[in-house]
Amino acid sequence: MLQANPFHEIAAILALAAAAGAVGLILHQPLIITFLFTGILAGPAFLGIIASYEQIELFAHIGIALLLFIVGLRLDLSLIRTIGPVALATGLGQIAFTSLIGYLIAVALGMPPLSAAYVAVALTFSSTIIIVKLLSDKQELDSLHGRIAIGFLIVQDIAAILAMVALTTVARDLVAGESAARTILEIAARGIGLLLGIGILMRFVLPALLERLARNQEMLLLFAVAWAILMGAAGEVLGFSKEVGAFLAGISLASTAYRDAIGARLVGLRDFLLLFFFIDLGSRLEWSTVGSQIGASAIFSMFVLIGNPLIVMAIMGVMGYRRRTGFLAGLTVAQISEFSLILGALGLSLGHITAEIMGLITLVGVVTIFASTYMILYSGPLYRLLSRRLKPFERRIPHRESFDDCPDGASPDSVILVGLGNYGSGLAEHLLERKKNILGVDFDPRVLRDWKARGIAVIYGDMADPELHEQLPLGRARWVVSTVRGPDLNLPILRLLQQRRYAGKVALTARNEQEALLYQKAGAHLVLRPFDDAAEQAADHLTDAAHMLPEMVDWPIGFRDVRLRSGSLFAGCLIRDIPLRPRTGVSILALSRAGRVHFDPRPDVQVFPNDRLLLMGPPDELRVAERLLNERHEQDADIEPGRFSIAEIEVAETSPLAGRTLADAQFRQAYNTTVIGLRRGGEKIVAPGPLETIHAGDRLIVIGLQDTVEGLKRAGTL
Repeated sequence: MLQANPFHEIAAILALAAAAGAVGLILHQPLIITFLFTGILAGPAFLGIIASYEQIELFAHIGIALLLFIVGLRLDLSLIRTIGPVALATGLGQIAFTSLIGYLIAVALGMPPLSAAYVAVALTFSSTIIIVKLLSDKQELDSLHGRIAIGFLIVQDIAAILAMVALTTVARDLVAGESAARTILEIAARGIGLLLGIGILMRFVLPALLERLARNQEMLLLFAVAWAILMGAAGEVLGFSKEVGAFLAGISLASTAYRDAIGARLVGLRDFLLLFFFIDLGSRLEWSTVGSQIGASAIFSMFVLIGNPLIVMAIMGVMGYRRRTGFLAGLTVAQISEFSLILGALGLSLGHITAEIMGLITLVGVVTIFASTYMILYSGPLYRLLSRRLKPFERRIPHRESFDDCPDGASPDSVILVGLGNYGSGLAEHLLERKKNILGVDFDPRVLRDWKARGIAVIYGDMADPELHEQLPLGRARWVVSTVRGPDLNLPILRLLQQRRYAGKVALTARNEQEALLYQKAGAHLVLRPFDDAAEQAADHLTDAAHMLPEMVDWPIGFRDVRLRSGSLFAGCLIRDIPLRPRTGVSILALSRAGRVHFDPRPDVQVFPNDRLLLMGPPDELRVAERLLNERHEQDADIEPGRFSIAEIEVAETSPLAGRTLADAQFRQAYNTTVIGLRRGGEKIVAPGPLETIHAGDRLIVIGLQDTVEGLKRAGTL
């Protein structure tokens, strides 16, 4: 064992954690598992590295406080009003049913009533810390099931705190004869006082204080950490816990404009400090008494891993949620928490349970934390495997996630847009400008409410869910466009659409060229590359601006780089016909087209879509000029925009094309279509070159505008 030098211990622990994490990444294992393994390995049962438990525990407590603080930042008051009822009903219902069934199992296994009660209560609590970390890693904290899960986990935490307060009160009453009712009233009064104090600060102090501190990012970060730790300490002093205090600290800042900036800057610090929580948890596991409890622990572990999720699913199904939402939320209670171990340790210190019962709770904790981590990480494939068997947990009409917004009379030209985040919302805006009908799909209720308020049809759901496809008007949609990122999300969407024989087109969003090639091979009709496109456009802007903009301007005038959009009222017009000067006083200083910059273009120069114009004029008028340039044609709804069509046309025996090459025949100029292939008997010639000779009887595969191709088809032969 190392000498009890905290610095040396932490250095050794971090080195061990880094090595275990590297092995875990190679083996594709979650980091939580490797960190728990690090704690077990560094603990007294194996290497015995850890001696300064107080220092490790201090880092762990700070990490826990920051984690709950960040969770509170995400839960503004409007969300609490929305999620509160289901969180309360699910949390209290799960506690009641789990504790009752767990108690009956414990009694059936021959445990004394008091020990059975401890075990039953320990089985009811799930680890908010582990679940928040997993959901955050999966980017599911803002999903409906994620928010409901966080809500009822917090209900569990409050119940755990009350249980521990009750236990300590009972123990003190037995010793000193004090009134338990009086103690409970004191705790309630402190809680109300804490909430009132935070409410006053939220209303009169914190907004103005944050506005001043936000002028310096370092001060804003320092204040956030200090506020989280201070409120955590206040919660503990008032008889609750540091977790409750830190969570309330986060809620107090959730309604401010700085919550996202604070949360983003704290994530790295939070993850580093939480490493010590998992190490501390693993190192404190007591293995000496677990040997005799393996059979009982297996029974209780199966109950927690299977029974707890089923209880949550049943409650949420009765409340009108879909079985997928209930299943994903239910998986988050498939383990017992650090509160369970703390409760067991408290019972052991009070003499209520034996070391063997504590060993049982410890072993159930290890098994369920390990197993449930994988269940949550692979919740999607697990749900797809069990989906049909879970139908009894869903009402015939799950009214809380109804699809009433799905338009039965959707246009045959509509677009199903999956993902309404930043990129998806921008894409939706441009589609709406082009008079396209959109059906938005997302799992963030707040985003859906915003779009629904604008009159856009939306539904809640995840396109990787097979049941969702049954609710979508796939037969009337020309495109399904996914703006979500990653093959693990996009490829299941594509496979499900292919299985349902979707006849329209599919567009997927790729983060890089490797993903783009993967999607193309899988059968996607179009691959969107927002990062590459944005980077290329930004580089073009910067390169051209370096040539366009004067080095020194000492008079009040502004410049603006504007791209002429397709569909602009002025696309194809001469510069002299664009009323920029008379309406706004703005001039066109330069024009950029296909990588070339044309300075001071003449009035008779024609502008085309995707041209970029450098505007010069009064700063206040530049935005007006941009709106003017991109005014769009009001397209007649009855006029279908030009589309490409493909047809197969036979070359007649008497055709003048017979015996001539494609180049000699000047096919494209003569027929306004392009030959992309031809059939000659049983032979197929793909992408024939300009020197390919056309024979009588050949069948040419041509592509062109729909009207032109239809004219060739009506002619029958060439």
